Amino acid sequence: MTRRPAGSAALSIELKDVWLRRSGRVVLRGIDWRIGPGERWVVLGTNGAGKTQLLKLVAGAVWPSPRKATRRLYTWRGETHDEPRDVSEEIAYVGAERQDRYEHYEWNLRVNQVVGTGLYRTDIPLHRLTEGNRARIARLLKLLDIESLEKRHFLTLSYGQRRMVLLARALAAQPALMLLDEPLNGLDTERREHLLRLFARRNVLPDSWVLSTHRSEDIPADATHLLRLESGRVAFQGTLAAARRRGLLQASKSKQDARSTVRAVAPAQSRRVRREERAVPLIQLRNGWVWLEGRSVLRRLEFTVGAGQCWVVHGPNGSGKSTLVRALYGDLGVAAQGTLRRRGIEAGVPIGEFKRRVGLVAPELQTLHPLYLTALEVVVSGLHASIGLDVRPTAAEEARARRSLQSVGASALAARPLRELSYGQLRRVLFARALVAEPDILLLDEPYTGLDVATRRALQARVESLAAQGTTLLMTTHHHDEWPLHASHELELRDGDARYCGVVRRG
Repeated sequence: MTRRPAGSAALSIELKDVWLRRSGRVVLRGIDWRIGPGERWVVLGTNGAGKTQLLKLVAGAVWPSPRKATRRLYTWRGETHDEPRDVSEEIAYVGAERQDRYEHYEWNLRVNQVVGTGLYRTDIPLHRLTEGNRARIARLLKLLDIESLEKRHFLTLSYGQRRMVLLARALAAQPALMLLDEPLNGLDTERREHLLRLFARRNVLPDSWVLSTHRSEDIPADATHLLRLESGRVAFQGTLAAARRRGLLQASKSKQDARSTVRAVAPAQSRRVRREERAVPLIQLRNGWVWLEGRSVLRRLEFTVGAGQCWVVHGPNGSGKSTLVRALYGDLGVAAQGTLRRRGIEAGVPIGEFKRRVGLVAPELQTLHPLYLTALEVVVSGLHASIGLDVRPTAAEEARARRSLQSVGASALAARPLRELSYGQLRRVLFARALVAEPDILLLDEPYTGLDVATRRALQARVESLAAQGTTLLMTTHHHDEWPLHASHELELRDGDARYCGVVRRG
């Protein structure tokens, strides 16, 4: 694809005194912001600061609260519009909510169909792809180094692979402005570096873009401006000159650290593992094969998780990490030539008995829970290993759920429905859900995705304290700085095979 000539049909957007309320709660307060032609903005802020809602408001997915002075002005081809719908085809949005929509509605389209919907700005395929369309899609997939995924079904992809496909979908539209909400979340190091190199090329992204992130290493080198949000207000906006970049990012990081309310609270009772418990494995996988839609995602896996061990599973996008977690939890089956044994689960014992002893944090949980549930109800569901509740919680269950929310600094979220929570806030709720039953084992699939620096560090400390006291842990991650200090074993996956399985390699 080629970038539009500078100034030929530039889009500029101006927000004046914009406020946003969701269910009676103020999310954005008096926003004044102008995105000029050729400007490339980075948006920073803690979880719940309003970053995603601001990008959705610019895109026209949400509407500002009515106020006399509020204006949203879109200038395109010399004409100014006060409604985003007049320029909606010139704005592309990539974010977790769009990605989760495919899971929620079970849109299991082929990758080339998903990218093709970007050509016509539809959610599902409504147009037959021409040969020209297919050639254009193939070029985009090759540009992003995901051409091997072209015929795969979207819901068989890893979290990071899905994100890459949706980026290709957005690029297919050749927009004048691209809104990128945490676009590098869930990507392995090689993919992140590849995308950052592409972003620096002047023929990939449009002249203007806005990118939100929590990680300074995910900021493209050619970003020109910075907007920092605090509690829905603009705390800073201005140019991001190279000389100022480090200081501004460090200031934002320091403020996040200072405001952290999450406490690394140790469990009420010590969970140190007795010698006789260590002798019997919690999970044992032998010759493990897992197939999805006729494709082997995991092959010949052999490993044993003992009580009190702390496992880290790592590998590139598409290597099978999430599939392994789902199989261990009991949501996917192991092929007949292999065996998967879980302590206490014999023939005739429902898998639910095991799930009630497991704390799970995984991306799909962010889409499975009904959005009308409150955070408190979601945490209570962890006591039943259920999605939603079929009976009213007891007073004792609610008390346990409130204590768990408090332990992750999320007490203030208890009464709020999921639809009002940011991605990072919901992730904290899922941590509380995983911990509420004081589980024997924690299965954490990319657990810190979408979290700001302070919350990420505090939740890491919480996990460390549990591992130190004997809770068994298995965690997937792409970031080495997220490995628990108490990590005892590692499993490296690549293309479904175990490249290494054993004690943590040092150095």
